Amino acid sequence: MTGSTAAPFTADDYRARMERAARTAADAGLAGLLVAPGPDLVWLTGYTPPAVTERLTLLVLAAGQDPVLVVPALEAPDAGRASGAPALTLRDWTDGKDPYAATAALLDPTGRFGISDNAWALHLLALQQALPGSSYASLTEALPMLRAVKDAAELDLMTAAGAAADATFEEIRGVSFAGRRESEVAADLDRLLRRHGHEQVDFTIVASGPNGANPHHEAGDRVIERGDMVVLDFGGLKDGYGSDTSRTVHVGEPTDEERRVHDLVRAAQEAGFRAVRPGAACQDVDRAARKVIADAGYGEHFIHRTGHGIGVTTHEPPYMIEGEEGPLVPGMCFSVEPGVYLPGRFGVRIEDIVTVTEDGGRRLNTTPRELVIVE
Repeated sequence: MTGSTAAPFTADDYRARMERAARTAADAGLAGLLVAPGPDLVWLTGYTPPAVTERLTLLVLAAGQDPVLVVPALEAPDAGRASGAPALTLRDWTDGKDPYAATAALLDPTGRFGISDNAWALHLLALQQALPGSSYASLTEALPMLRAVKDAAELDLMTAAGAAADATFEEIRGVSFAGRRESEVAADLDRLLRRHGHEQVDFTIVASGPNGANPHHEAGDRVIERGDMVVLDFGGLKDGYGSDTSRTVHVGEPTDEERRVHDLVRAAQEAGFRAVRPGAACQDVDRAARKVIADAGYGEHFIHRTGHGIGVTTHEPPYMIEGEEGPLVPGMCFSVEPGVYLPGRFGVRIEDIVTVTEDGGRRLNTTPRELVIVE
């Protein structure tokens, strides 16, 4: 089992995150941030509400003000036990009272606020009614890089999650593929990820033969056959931080064309990785990988972006795609995952999580990128 040796985050860690988030919001011209239950709230406070309900829970952050967590009274004891609770003020409300009036009192009545993407419309509309002069922008729009740059402790957790996914691949390549359903191999991946320390499995793509031409194929009842190319894409959360890796294996000996396409994708993945360096634009990673595939005549068969950010969620900014001109910064973590998808025939994808270093990039996945033969 790939266990965890990382120390838990402290109240000081969460205090620093909340202070940085409030400063970043002010620098972006926002009056503050309103953070609903979800990954942003966990990252900022360490608090996960015991249930998702219609009752308002909202973290209010503004530069120069102490953080306040508005929380239902019946959930206040749980909130008070969160690791970040000593760094904020709890303001509870009881059923029958108006939580929006209590929240509005904390806000600039004419301010523009960043608000969690997953905030309920019920809550946002009620706040707008309480403060008709206020306005709002989604956090992805207003502060897309809020969680993008990881500190040393977060990088340790990301590295451990990558190692756990690698250990899962090393084991899955030894199981039987031929004659088994995709869903059975997917269940093996789920079991192995959990054995290696994942508390949450987000996806276990097993796409065999023609199903491999669908990048987001869901493992089904198709029986894997000898001669199939099989795309494996799997990951989830370990100690709160994400893993995501793809390898393409072949059941028995591949054809010359299958080897050629796999080698092409491997070269494109290497080119994307080599483009990672501080100051480069996100789109440079996409351009480098895409050029290799396009130059070989398969450009129309590379049908998705080259990569996505990863952290406390498995998909988050930044994105490695044409038009994304934001610079790479040391500590960013994202996937580099080019692919070629031939409809009705097969697909190939190779994916590593990469972190930006002071002078380039470092892979968090180190399993073989060569074509692996399975039975």
